Amino acid sequence: PSTSFFPSPSCSRSKSYFYFIALPALFKRELQDTEAEEGATVTLRCELTKPKAPVEWRKGDVTLYPGLKYELRQQGCAAELVIHDLEVEDS
Repeated sequence: PSTSFFPSPSCSRSKSYFYFIALPALFKRELQDTEAEEGATVTLRCELTKPKAPVEWRKGDVTLYPGLKYELRQQGCAAELVIHDLEVEDS
C-alpha cells in the first residue's frame, strides 16, 4: 500500500471560504466646541478608532473641500479641519 499526499480522483474535494468583515471607524474623541474671533483661524480635531479611515467634513448638507478657506489634515487616527479667515457664517 502506498500513501499519497495529493487528492486522487476518488477523494472528495472541499473548499473553505473565509469572510472578513471590516469594522466601522468610530469616534474615539469627538469634536469639541471651539470659540474664535472673526478673521482668525481655528482648528477642529477628532480622533477615530481606525488610522487613515476616510473622513468627510461637512457643514450642514455641504461637503467641504480643501482650498483657501479649508485645510483638511489627517495623520494616523487624528483628523483635523482648519478654517481660515473665520466669518460669522462659519459658526
